[in-house]
Amino acid sequence: MVSRSVRLGFGLMALAALVACGRKGEMLPNDVSIGPDEFTIVPAKDLQEPTDYSALPAPTPGGTNLADATPNEDLIIALGGRVPAATGVDGAIVSYASRYGVDSNIRADLYASDERRREGRGKYERAYRRFALDPWAEWERLRALGIVVPSAPEQ
Repeated sequence: MVSRSVRLGFGLMALAALVACGRKGEMLPNDVSIGPDEFTIVPAKDLQEPTDYSALPAPTPGGTNLADATPNEDLIIALGGRVPAATGVDGAIVSYASRYGVDSNIRADLYASDERRREGRGKYERAYRRFALDPWAEWERLRALGIVVPSAPEQ
């Protein structure tokens, strides 16, 4: 029969051997060597040199890029998908949002609700104004008592 200390010794040696065979260096979350390279999925289109540098087109922030006018559609096609019809509206989102019906007067209802909330907030603030603390006065009071408040900014 093998003694308990001998079994413990063999167990520790096996654990040390396993740890010694492990990966050397620090494990980093971005240290992944497998998976696709996102820049090789869709090839970049060639840049176009303008014919006349004095007559460049005006910038269109949020608009299309002359060199890559449809990047999202190109990506969908490269990944084997079908480009949806160009309606400017995502039909699935609209149908899901309107599954319980559509209120044609929603803007006026939201405006009225917002007005009621703003009026109610004023009443609440007036009722409890006397209970509000002035943070700078409280900080000065604590400082005079010798209490350190490390999160308070210097004035």
